[in-house]
Amino acid sequence: MSAVSEATTHLHPLISDLGLILMTAGIAVLIFKKIKQPLVLGYLIAGFLAGNHFDFFPSVKDIKSVEVWAEIGIIFLLFSLGLEFSFKKLMKVGGTASITAITQIVSMIAIGYGVGIALDWGKMNSLFLGVILSVSSTTIILKTFDELGVKSQKFAGIVIGSLIVQDIVAILMMVLLSTIAVSQQFSGGELFASVLKLAFFLTLWFVGGIFFIPTLLRKAKSLLTDEMLLIISIALCLVMVTLAANVGFSPALGAFIMGSVIAETTQAEHIEHLVKPVKDLFGAVFFVSVGMLINPGTLYEYALPVAVLTLVTIFGQSLSATIGALLSGQPLKQSVQTGMSLSQIGEFSFIIATLGATLKVTSDFLYPIVVAVSAVTTFTTPFMVRWSTPFSEYLSHKLPRKWTKRIERFSANAQSIKSVSNWQIVLRAYLLQIAIHSIIIIAAILLSSTYLLPFVSGNRFGHLLGAVITLVIISPFLWALSLRRVAIEQVIILMQQRKYRGPIFMMILFRFVLSLFFLGLLLNVFFSPKIALFALVVAVVAYIIFPKKLNKLYHRIEARFMSNLNDREITKAKITRSDLIPWDEHMAFFDIAPSSNVAGKTLQELQFREQLGINIAFIRRGEVMINIPSRNERLFPADEICVIGTDAQLKEFKKHLDQHEVAPSPDKVSSNIVLEQLELTNEAFIGKSIRESQLREKTRGLVVGIERRGKRILNPESHLILEKEDILWIVGDKKLLANLTS
Repeated sequence: MSAVSEATTHLHPLISDLGLILMTAGIAVLIFKKIKQPLVLGYLIAGFLAGNHFDFFPSVKDIKSVEVWAEIGIIFLLFSLGLEFSFKKLMKVGGTASITAITQIVSMIAIGYGVGIALDWGKMNSLFLGVILSVSSTTIILKTFDELGVKSQKFAGIVIGSLIVQDIVAILMMVLLSTIAVSQQFSGGELFASVLKLAFFLTLWFVGGIFFIPTLLRKAKSLLTDEMLLIISIALCLVMVTLAANVGFSPALGAFIMGSVIAETTQAEHIEHLVKPVKDLFGAVFFVSVGMLINPGTLYEYALPVAVLTLVTIFGQSLSATIGALLSGQPLKQSVQTGMSLSQIGEFSFIIATLGATLKVTSDFLYPIVVAVSAVTTFTTPFMVRWSTPFSEYLSHKLPRKWTKRIERFSANAQSIKSVSNWQIVLRAYLLQIAIHSIIIIAAILLSSTYLLPFVSGNRFGHLLGAVITLVIISPFLWALSLRRVAIEQVIILMQQRKYRGPIFMMILFRFVLSLFFLGLLLNVFFSPKIALFALVVAVVAYIIFPKKLNKLYHRIEARFMSNLNDREITKAKITRSDLIPWDEHMAFFDIAPSSNVAGKTLQELQFREQLGINIAFIRRGEVMINIPSRNERLFPADEICVIGTDAQLKEFKKHLDQHEVAPSPDKVSSNIVLEQLELTNEAFIGKSIRESQLREKTRGLVVGIERRGKRILNPESHLILEKEDILWIVGDKKLLANLTS
């Protein structure tokens, strides 16, 4: 009986504290939902009421247990964030969001650090403050966008892309901050080593996770109930959390990585739905625990720093993000809207502040100050988003015309069609090939030397057996590193030019040498140098004798990885296509030939849907993707179009394109079609309509857009009058355009 009563005594504060936290959080959430304010603020106030700093309300007794729950809350928050993240999403974000986010983060770290030093808070507090102020709140921004109905606007896409980049950079900064906190110094060598270590494990975990986990979930799909799927997902998350902690990273990083791996599976949406209640529960406990640390006395004492940091956050975030968007080539209006939307701090700032407190490298006053700044900037976010549009219009009228004109021109140049050179494609493919396979091979050798070598070293032939087992495992990757051909078409084109032959030969040679080095490193782990040298010769001979088998084995591994990586998109495509099966419709791709007289006409003029029954899903133009093009969209030479129709319709469409492809006339100056901009300064064109100016005849092209006083007119009508300082976008012959502008 005494044991039972003792257990009851131990459990009683735990249960009563959890009940108090959830009851307070529930009441606060209902109130904040009613007054249409972010729920995060409700949790913070609930934590303040349930904390030890507020005497007019029952208080939590066992703070240690709440801290454990809060840590679990961080894990599930990051796991859920990973489920929404997906590495493919990051690749699709593009340069605009990346430049915006990185400019904002670097600027705010510098500003925050400077403010901390000016307030005499010390280097470590100032560094953490800079990182805390550099990350905007995904939760608050998405909720604000939903409430204001602006999610479909162009700037919202840039903001969401920037948030994705910010989240991954915040994870990296947490790792670097942990390293700095442990060493207590800013060592460039240690930071570089930490970044390399992080890159190594991120790549290894992602490649390994994509190879094994989707396969596991697919094989067990028929056996998985919702309950089992939830348990397996959480188990995978906690296994990765443990792995991350064991190699010296934060548990939150492991949770994020596992979430991003599962995000590539076909079960991602289902798992996200199942995990959401768990995440909401522990996430609420985390935010409540943050609110418990709000000390009114500290806030009163540091009222001035709170006010200063609030202003620094609002104006610093807005200005730095606006500059980042401008640098990425966005027009003034979208840049201002993006900057003013990112003017707050939130959940990641709490997590980073928690990290500083846990590592005991930041002062006690920093946490409540951060919470206060977050609360104020959360309230101001909806107003900042609402005011961004009128403020951008005000700026465009008040800024000097010279400035706005330069911004317009820079934006137009940045958004023009860009091509990737063959050399860039080859270099990127070679570097990716070397990096991924080197990481896999090094990881296999390290695991073998750590776990396999001690296990087999007692046996007479143990070293030989261990070496053979490891060699068999890494052999397909060694073959791929040394012999697999990449970017074949581009390499053939480049080899025809003498200046590229040397660099390509050196890259191939480097891959051979690197493969031999890894092979020698493996054999040196199990044998003495002399035996290792002999074994190296034998292994090289074996590789020469069995290249086809290694080729086949590697391609099977690669096919499985690519299948898992693309499984989610393939499944979605099948679902989309299944909706069209009764009509036998499917997607096909066609290229608009340079000599086609279809080029230059709008979809309304061509009437493909009316005459042939097909629909155009999207147009790919260089690096630009035009989804669901409008009827006023024109087709240009070298466009790739995705067409939906039945077999018979697509056959007729191909015949239609072939019939409209004409041979180039002998007097044609050039078939080199380009998109160029032309500033209208020639008096001969000013005051005339596009038709009267005969620009089409003089350039053998089309005026596809006009920029006039900061506004853009796409596909202008031929009767539109041209004005001085108009910037024309013309698709036409390169030489004729050059003659026109000279």
